[in-house]
Amino acid sequence: MDHQGRFRRAALTLGIPDNEVSRFIQHLRLSIRLSGASSVVPVGQFGGLPRLPVGMDWPSDGVSPLPFIFSVDCAALPRVDGFGLPADGSLLFFLNHEQAAATGERRYGRVVYVPAGTDTEVGTGSTDDAFVGEQYDVGATLRAEFPDWFGAGEEDKEDQDDEDDLSPFQQQLARDLERDLPHLDELCALANELWPPDNGYASACIGGYADEEVIKSIAEQTLAWREKTGEIVIPVAKWYSHVENEAHRLTSEWVSLAHFPVDNELYYRSDGSFVIRHDDLAAGRLDEALPVAELIP
Repeated sequence: MDHQGRFRRAALTLGIPDNEVSRFIQHLRLSIRLSGASSVVPVGQFGGLPRLPVGMDWPSDGVSPLPFIFSVDCAALPRVDGFGLPADGSLLFFLNHEQAAATGERRYGRVVYVPAGTDTEVGTGSTDDAFVGEQYDVGATLRAEFPDWFGAGEEDKEDQDDEDDLSPFQQQLARDLERDLPHLDELCALANELWPPDNGYASACIGGYADEEVIKSIAEQTLAWREKTGEIVIPVAKWYSHVENEAHRLTSEWVSLAHFPVDNELYYRSDGSFVIRHDDLAAGRLDEALPVAELIP
């Protein structure tokens, strides 16, 4: 479905100038919200045992099997403009979130793509409760997403009035946007009307913006490598501003492939995610997805 076209037509009907609509759409992303309910049309499975290609070993970190988180049927998911998921087949997500959080190593997470028509069988590599959660089906809905610094409607805007929550760089981005988009509030309200936010429990979100701290970490690594190779020299006093500029640039290159809470009684919050470059996703290079985990005591 042409979601951007649908949004543009609705905005123009409200009398909002086309150049404002185009600028706004540059920041608008749709994510696919997965949640379980008895009435949903299933698009994926959380927990239980995954269906793996016949003969494929259960994914591991090289020593131990990786916990299976969930799988989705790509053909059953709503299509999203600019988000290059495979048109069919299945995606299976495996993550050892504790080891991923402790080490940051890629080997503790893996995304497996199973093309449509592949002969599969129920995986039997692990039946330990720590690796196989309660099984349930999930359905999908779309929701609008914006950058963290973006004033997404009146309620969110009030939350961001405290300038301590935004860096000077982000404050300038927000001011520039408000200057260029006189109808910002109307555009945000329209986006949330077409794709309403849902504050209920979500099993996972596919697509949308990658976590700000994850992108900042990638930016720091990118700049550190460029300095090490002699490509650039960054004065110490300018390091943070360079990181913010690089992170802002990388936001357009990276997308959240999946983000999900993970049950862990030892922590107040436990999240897992996979981020990937748009070009890697479009080319089917899912092995390039970067696993990330966060544990908050």
